[in-house]
Amino acid sequence: MQTTHSILMVRPAAFRMNEETAVNNYFQSEGGQTERVADLALAEFDNYVQVLKDAGVKVFVVQDTGEFDTPDSLFPNNVISFHHNKAILYPMFAENRREERKLNYLGKLDQAGFHFEKTEDYTAYEDRKQFLEGTGVLILDRDHKIAYCSISDRADEELLHVFCKDQGYKPFMFYATQEVDGQFLPIYHTNVMMSVGKNFCLICLDTVRDARERNNLENLLIMSGKEIIAITEDQMNHFAGNILEVKNITGDPLICMSSQAYEALDDETIERLEKHGRIIHAPLYSIEKFGGGSARCMMAEIFI
Repeated sequence: MQTTHSILMVRPAAFRMNEETAVNNYFQSEGGQTERVADLALAEFDNYVQVLKDAGVKVFVVQDTGEFDTPDSLFPNNVISFHHNKAILYPMFAENRREERKLNYLGKLDQAGFHFEKTEDYTAYEDRKQFLEGTGVLILDRDHKIAYCSISDRADEELLHVFCKDQGYKPFMFYATQEVDGQFLPIYHTNVMMSVGKNFCLICLDTVRDARERNNLENLLIMSGKEIIAITEDQMNHFAGNILEVKNITGDPLICMSSQAYEALDDETIERLEKHGRIIHAPLYSIEKFGGGSARCMMAEIFI
């Protein structure tokens, strides 16, 4: 099953620009370390949760207590993912992001009636400097058991293959880059340049610079029955790739994104997306500017 109506989100206690992630997240901007930015991000979070609930999505919110240094706690999809009675914990690049595991998602979900029979833990790979940041780097076609992954400091090639062998996925590895000060550098998370829905893939193909890799990627998407909806690098830079298809409690498909992402899309792309689900969006400007992530990053899908 590719989509779910149940989402885990984490309400931040002290959001700021995380200096530990900014070293290779080129979507982040300097200057987001003030109380005002934290307040703006909290307001954006609360509004986004309400937008999702109003659309009929079941949203389970964990409150960050502020006890730990967790400026990125509102991006839980990097730390944990859920797979039908199983939860998976991932090794994180930034040391302060490892603190997010102390927020005890599983215990709080269990209290709320979400029971997972098994937990698989890859966090020991942090000691070997090998990282695989959840569904930030892993774009999972759950129906066809394909894991798309752009290799970066946050996505280790060897660990990708370990994950796929353990979880029964076929890996598709490639290299996506963005231009930074005249250089092409790895995109930190695959989910800012592509999103796989039930019957579509929205993707910035231009970031896959190698023609053979790009053709192989397109062919696999077509073979797995996905309509390819291409976006430009400029649209990607406005977080148009960081979207997620979910469904509401009545089973209707929804495509979630930020208002910045929506405003970056042209009419034709919006029309093509709307064939696959109703678009819902909300303003996340402070979270995007200083956190370097957007709507999809804030949503960890619960499959039980």
